[in-house]
Amino acid sequence: MNSTQVVQQMTLDEKVRLGSGKDFWHTKCFKQYGIESIMMSDGPHGLRKQPEHGSRHDIHHAIPSTCFPTAATTACSWDITLLQQVGQAIAKEAAAQNVSVLLGPGLNMKRNPLNGRNFEYYSEDPYLSGHMAAGFIRGVQSGGIAACPKHFAANNQEYMRFSSDSVMDDRTLREIYLKGFEIAVKQSNPKTIMTSYNKINGVYSSQNQWLLQDILRQEWGFDGLVMTDWGGMNDRIKGYKAGCDLVMPGGSGYMEQDVIKAVETGKLDENTIDCCAGRVVQLVDRVNSSKSRPEVPFDDHHELALQAALGSAVLLKNDDQLLPLRKDQSICLIGHMAQHPRYQGAGSSYINPTRLTNVVDELPHAGYARGTYQDGSTDDGLIVEAKKLAAAHDIAVVVVGLPPNYESEGFDRSDMKMPSGHDELITQVVKANPNTAVVLLAGSPVETPWIYKVKGLLYMALPGQAGGQAIPQLLYGQVNPSGKLSETWPIKYHDVPSATFYSHSRKDGEYREGIYVGYRYYDKARVPVRFPFGFGLSYTQFEYSRLQLSGNRLSFDLTNTGTVAGSEIVQLYVAAPQDGIHRPVKELKRFDKITLEAGECKTVEFELRSDCYAIWHDNGWRVPAGEYRIMIASDSETVRLITVLSVEGDIIKPAPWQSGSWYETLSGDVTADEWSKLLGYRYHAPIVQKGRFDMSHSIGEMKDHSRLMKVADWGLKKYIGRGFTDKEDPVYHMMIASSVESTLSNLQITGGIPGGVIKRALQVANGEYMKRIKQLIK
Repeated sequence: MNSTQVVQQMTLDEKVRLGSGKDFWHTKCFKQYGIESIMMSDGPHGLRKQPEHGSRHDIHHAIPSTCFPTAATTACSWDITLLQQVGQAIAKEAAAQNVSVLLGPGLNMKRNPLNGRNFEYYSEDPYLSGHMAAGFIRGVQSGGIAACPKHFAANNQEYMRFSSDSVMDDRTLREIYLKGFEIAVKQSNPKTIMTSYNKINGVYSSQNQWLLQDILRQEWGFDGLVMTDWGGMNDRIKGYKAGCDLVMPGGSGYMEQDVIKAVETGKLDENTIDCCAGRVVQLVDRVNSSKSRPEVPFDDHHELALQAALGSAVLLKNDDQLLPLRKDQSICLIGHMAQHPRYQGAGSSYINPTRLTNVVDELPHAGYARGTYQDGSTDDGLIVEAKKLAAAHDIAVVVVGLPPNYESEGFDRSDMKMPSGHDELITQVVKANPNTAVVLLAGSPVETPWIYKVKGLLYMALPGQAGGQAIPQLLYGQVNPSGKLSETWPIKYHDVPSATFYSHSRKDGEYREGIYVGYRYYDKARVPVRFPFGFGLSYTQFEYSRLQLSGNRLSFDLTNTGTVAGSEIVQLYVAAPQDGIHRPVKELKRFDKITLEAGECKTVEFELRSDCYAIWHDNGWRVPAGEYRIMIASDSETVRLITVLSVEGDIIKPAPWQSGSWYETLSGDVTADEWSKLLGYRYHAPIVQKGRFDMSHSIGEMKDHSRLMKVADWGLKKYIGRGFTDKEDPVYHMMIASSVESTLSNLQITGGIPGGVIKRALQVANGEYMKRIKQLIK
C-alpha cells in the first residue's frame, strides 16, 4: 500500500498522534498499519547518537563517531565533492547505529560574526552555502539516510531564538536568507527539512503557510517531510494548515486534543491532517527501503576527516615566506590549544570523537610551553616561560583561538575578541622571537590586533578530530594550503553593518541592512576589511589568462607558475549596473577548485545563466537589462580577468525613496525611517505586558512582571545548576537559555511539564486569579 492508502485506514486520533514523535529521538510506531518507528540524530559534522537509556540532556555522553571539521571549516574548502564524501561517511555511521534521519546540514546565513552558532553554518554567501549543503545532502542520502537541512528559515541569532521575529523585506529574504535553501532543495532533493524556532515577519516558521506551502512545496517542488526544531511549535492547528508534518520531540501530546476538536467543529479540514500524516508514512517507507547495518571503517573515516581539515585550512599571512617550515629549523609550540585543541563547537552538534589528535603529540621534537590556561587567561609566569622558549628556537608557533565558552549554541558572543590572554601571549612571544606564526582555532572571525607583528597566520577554524595531524602537515608543506575564507573578516566589530542593532538586548532581529551582508556591504561601502571573502594564500602562485566569452559560456586558462603542486579556488563574480535599483557592487555566481601540478595549465569553463543577473522584484525573479561586468577573481577584492556582457531584460525603476538613501550610498547608519520605507511599513518592537502573556512568551520575559515567573526563573536555574560544577561550561549556558528563554509551548513539548500546569501558571502570571479574588471580595 502507498502512504495515502495507509492513512485512509487510520482513525483521526491515530493520524494526529502520528504527527508528533514517540520520544526525544523516535517517531511513533503503528504496527497494525506497517508503520515502523524511525530514529533521528544530530549530525551537521558527525553522528551524535545518545545511548537509548542515557539522559537526553547529557550532550557529551554519546556513542563515539568520527568528528569531521564543522561547516565553518569545510566551507573554506569550496570543495563540493569533499562535502559529498563527508556526507557519505556520516551516513554510513548513522546506518550502522540504525539512525534514519540525520539532522543537518545547518544552512543559515552568517549575517553577523557574533552569532554563537556560526560554526555550524557555511557562509555569508547564499550561493556558496547552497552548493556546499547540496553536496553534503547528496552524500548523506546516497547512503539511504534522510538529510534534514535546518533551520528554515532566517534563524541568525541565538539570543531569544525561540520567539524572536526576523523582520525584513521580501527581497532580502529571497536573495539572502532563502536562496541557500532554495539551491539545496532543488539540487539535492532532501527528504526532510527542519523549521526554525523564530518568526518571520510576525509568523512562526513552523506555522507559516506562505513559507512551507507556497514557497517550499509549490514553488521549489519539495516533496519531503517538514519537521519542527525540538519544541518549535506554538499553535499545532496553524502548523497543520501550514503543512508542518511532524512535531519533535514526542511525549507531550501538545495540542492533540485541540486539533481533534478543531476537526470535529469544522475549523480544520481532516484532509489537511491526512496530507501531513501521509508524508510521515512516506518518510518511513523511503528510509526503510534501503535500510542496512554496515560495518564502519573508522580508520578510513579518520583519514577523510584529516583530508577535510587539510583541504579547508586557510593561509592568511606568510611574510618573508616563513612557511613552510624547514626540517633543519628548531621550532617550539606555545599555547594551551596546541595540546588541548578546540576542534568542534559546543551544543547539540557535539561529537564524541573516535580518536583525537593534537599538535604537541604530532611534533614530539618541538619544545612546548602552555602559555595560557584553559579559559584563555594567562599570568606573568606563563608569559615568561613562553618568551624564554620562543627566544631559544628558530620559529615560534602559537596556537590560540576561541575557548568553548566563547561560542556555542544557545548564546551569542559578546564581542569579536579572543580571550585577552591569547592576544597578550602572541604580543609577548613576538617580542621574544619575530619569526612567529599563529595557528587559529575558532568557528568565527576574531579581531587580530597583533596581525602586523606576526609573520604567519594559519586559520584552521574548527578542524575536527584530525586537526592535530593536519596542522604540522600544513606548516611543513607536506600539504599545500588551499582553503579560502567563506566569510569576510572585519577589522573590528563596529565595521559590521548590523553591529548597532544585532541581538543581545533586542529580542527581534531587525534586518535593517537588507541585502548588504558580508562582502556585499564592505565592497559597496568601501569599508576596509582584515581579510576579504574568498581570500587565501598558497605556497605556490597562479596565473589567470586568455579569458574568452562565447554566447553564455566563459572560459579562461589557469596556470600554476610556482614550483610545487597546489589548488586554486577560482571565483566568478557578476557586477551589475549601478544606475537603477540598488544592488551590491558584485556577487558570487560561480566557483570551482582546480588542482594543478607545478607548471601545469588547465582551461576553466563556466556557464552563465539568468540566475547570474536576476534579483527579486515585484513578487518574482527579474533580470534588469544593462551592461554587466563578468569578473574572474581569486577573492572578492582581487579581480584577475574581466569582460563586459550586454544583458537583455526588464527596465526596473528604483523606488522614489531610494535616491540618496542608505541603501544607495551605504554611508553612515541606516535610519528607522529608511528601513520603514524598505519594509513598506513601520516596525514596532514588541511590548511585554502583564495580562497579555500567552504560550509564545518565556519565563525570562515574564519574570519582571510576575512573582510566580520570577520564582520559576530562579528554580530552573537552580535545578539546572545542580548538574554542573563548572558554571563556565557552554552547555550550562545553553541549558539555561533553553529553559528561561524558551516559550511556554516549547517547555511543555520538551520539558515534560503538563499542559494543565502551564495553563494555570499562565493564568497566575496574567493576574487572572487576582482579578477573580478581587471580584469575589467585592
